[in-house]
Amino acid sequence: MARELGISSEPLHGWYRKAKTDRAVAKPVRRVDSVGREDLKRLRKENREQQQMIETLKKATAFFVKENDR
Repeated sequence: MARELGISSEPLHGWYRKAKTDRAVAKPVRRVDSVGREDLKRLRKENREQQQMIETLKKATAFFVKENDR
């Protein structure tokens, strides 16, 4: 390839390594369509509800442990 371009292979290898590194580091850009937005909204709501349930269960567990120790 370098011969076809009329350059030495060293710069070509350097460019290849840099491009490979840049591609590995770059984050892909994702567009979210309306269905994706609705799913995200639903999942966030579900996550909030589950976090609230976890907190309630933690408090209930602490209460019953305390009551059991009496």
